[in-house]
Amino acid sequence: MNSYFDKLKGNVLVKVSSFNAIGVFVKMITGIVSLKVVAVFLGPEGLALIGNLRNVLTSIQSIGTLGLHNGIVKYTAEFKNNKEELTAMLSTTYFLCFIVTIILSGWLFLDPGFWNDLIFGSVQDYDFIFKALAIALPFYSVNTLLLALLNGFSKYKLYILINIISSVLGFFVIVLLVYKYRLEGAFLAIVIAPALSLLITIAITLRQKNFVKLLPEYTISLKYIKHLSSYSVMALISATVLPAVLIRIRNYIGSTEGVREAGYWEAIQSISNQYMLFITTLLTIYLLPKLSEIKRSKDFKWEILNFYKTILPIFLLGFLIIYFLRKIIVKILFTDDFTAMEPLFIWQLSGDFFKIASLVIAYQFLAKRMFWYYIVTEIISFGFLYLASIYLINQFGFTGASMAYFFNYVFYFLLLVLVFRKSFFGPDRSI
Repeated sequence: MNSYFDKLKGNVLVKVSSFNAIGVFVKMITGIVSLKVVAVFLGPEGLALIGNLRNVLTSIQSIGTLGLHNGIVKYTAEFKNNKEELTAMLSTTYFLCFIVTIILSGWLFLDPGFWNDLIFGSVQDYDFIFKALAIALPFYSVNTLLLALLNGFSKYKLYILINIISSVLGFFVIVLLVYKYRLEGAFLAIVIAPALSLLITIAITLRQKNFVKLLPEYTISLKYIKHLSSYSVMALISATVLPAVLIRIRNYIGSTEGVREAGYWEAIQSISNQYMLFITTLLTIYLLPKLSEIKRSKDFKWEILNFYKTILPIFLLGFLIIYFLRKIIVKILFTDDFTAMEPLFIWQLSGDFFKIASLVIAYQFLAKRMFWYYIVTEIISFGFLYLASIYLINQFGFTGASMAYFFNYVFYFLLLVLVFRKSFFGPDRSI
């Protein structure tokens, strides 16, 4: 038993996970309290509308940075000791993101009615939200690029520290604005908080002299335009198609079951988002740079199995606790109006378990720039999720959406095992 704990102490994944757990704990606490504030002041209906805005905001923010976060992490990790290559890659990234962000911000500011009708319908008038987003988007883009640079250099402590401070700042922003302006305040807080995080990132990044030297170059590399374009397309597929699918599912629940029921489904998604912060952050700051450096299939297999043995049992235990305490959790996080969401827990938690197992493998697509494998598997998964949701909602009501979520990630996990079967079950080879 002692030798087991000694191994854990020396495991880099455990060290990163431990520090990451602190950051995620802070984000969870601030997120949970924010969720409670929204539930009390806005109810299930307001939560459903906020869910739509969050999904679209994710897409817009990813388009503004061309979805290049993972590409920057990969190439920074790969060329961190080669200043010439690293500078060429970063300069190309800065230029491309600057052009796209300015164009997108102009569209948001000059034609907010288009975006309002797309998300909320012509009955609602929230044009001011998209004008605010137009102003905030450049700040978000710069923040994303700087965080990717820190991540690529494996400065995970700084990366997590920035996220902790940003979470606390975002918490105060959303609580204040929801209290004063209700739904409109929630919308503004969702838009403003990510932009304010740039202030924290700049304050910390400027202290890293090696990073500052990389920022003022203005060369454009056609080679990196080609290399980064595949990462851009991969990220943008996920960042645009998945939010669109989630909005369609949420709207379908609203039209067939009711807006309140759509709010219940958004509530279980919000709970899931809180604890999934741990795994998504860990995959980004630890696994992606690690997989980018791996050259042999045996090392890839070992890294995946190490992640499963170290992380999955913790989540399994956590999911069991959440399930058995679901009644208490609903009362603490929401109000008595949300008790009807309790049947969603078993499906959401089971789906999240398989989602974690799937994401650990799927990050190899990003690490090795496996463009077509990524695109095809993502499209298949999104299509499965949407069709299964519509069918199961018709059969079982709004619970069907969470059932579809579970079945989709079981299917996606099996699909990934099939794709990487040679790495898992075949002889060692170069990858």
